[in-house]
Parts: sequence; C-alpha cells; structure tokens
Amino acid sequence: MTEEIDFILESTEESMNGTIAHLEKEFLNIRAGKASPAMLGGVFVDYYGSQTPLSQVSKISVPDARTITLQPFEKNMLSVIEKAILIANIGFNPMNNGDVIIISVPPLTEERRRDLAKQAKSEAEDAKIGIRNSRKDANTDIKKLEKEGTSEDICKSAEEEVQNLTNAYIKKIDELLALKEAEIMKV
Repeated sequence: MTEEIDFILESTEESMNGTIAHLEKEFLNIRAGKASPAMLGGVFVDYYGSQTPLSQVSKISVPDARTITLQPFEKNMLSVIEKAILIANIGFNPMNNGDVIIISVPPLTEERRRDLAKQAKSEAEDAKIGIRNSRKDANTDIKKLEKEGTSEDICKSAEEEVQNLTNAYIKKIDELLALKEAEIMKV
C-alpha cells in the first residue's frame, strides 16, 4: 500500500482510540453506587475568578464505600466548594462541618439505576457515531486518492481495512457498555 493510505489508516485508528478513551472517561462520571473521587471530576470551583477543577483546590478522599470527604487547601474555600457541588447538579448534598466537606453517596434506587444505564447507552451510541464518522472521513480520503490515480484494488483493500477497524471498535464499545451496565445494575 502507499504511504498516503498507511497514513489514513493510522490516523483513523488514532481517532477511533480517542473515541474509546473519551467513552471510558464519560463512563467514569456515571456512578455505580460506590463512592469514587471520579464522581466529582466534572465539578469546577470559582477560584479567584477562574474555573478550577475541584481536585486542584482540595484533597478528595474516600474513607468508605458511601462517603467522599473534601479537605480544601484554603479554609475560605469551604462554602465555594459546597456551592459548586450543588450547582454541578450531580445528585449530592454536601455537608460542611467547618473543616471538611462530607458527601454521603446515597444508595441507588432501581429507577436511578435504569436512568444511569440509559445514560451509559447514550454515551456508547455517541461513541459509535464518532467511530462511524472516522470511517466516513477515512473513506472520503481514500476516494480522493483513487481519483488522483491510486489503483482501485489498493483503495478497495484500504476501505475493507477501515471497515474492519470500524467493526473492531464498535465491538469494543459494546463490550465496555455491557460491563458498565452490569456494574450499574449490580445491587
């Protein structure tokens, strides 16, 4: 195969890997009943005028499966952090005891588990769309090469290779989704 086709295949695979990495990151934000610092990954605090990730203004720890504690690096940040958690609307009610913020992670109800499973399915579907878009871009680039004089056989085999990559990554997404759903539905 030509260098251009190798480059197209490599960049397509890189793009698909990026989509998988994004999906895994999104799955971390979908909680499955156990307390985890990743649950607060999307919370940003107004720190002297700039939006700063919560992990950069406080120490986040998980003393047990149902509790998250936040120890701010600066005492005056307690109320700001508390407010940021409420604004993030992630279903937590932070309690401030003057030194630390304590978050009790409530057990998931059956209805909430179903909602989280739907959310996971939606994220997986978005990832599949990303994979298909990568395939479409690669096939468009291959067609351009064919018009520029690259042999039809080489282009056909490159398109087949792109389709094989697509199938492999869609299968990987389905596997990740099955694992996440099992984790969510486990009581």
